[in-house]
Amino acid sequence: METNVLTIDARGLKCPLPVLKLEKAAATANAGDQLLILTTDAMAKIDIPLFCRQNGHHCDVQTNGEVISLTVRIGSAG
Repeated sequence: METNVLTIDARGLKCPLPVLKLEKAAATANAGDQLLILTTDAMAKIDIPLFCRQNGHHCDVQTNGEVISLTVRIGSAG
């Protein structure tokens, strides 16, 4: 099974736009695909993991300076 990786550049966008971009991409992704969201909005560290928990996805959060990187694995909440 091939895993696709999609990068969503949401740097400079404010809430709720990073989550909305993730939601749109997740709607067409397959289970196991990875989405990498890059953002500078601090609220994304709360909003995106919450979206993932509510939709059965796994989310890892890393911060490098002002850029927040959130790696979302579609359909794997564990």
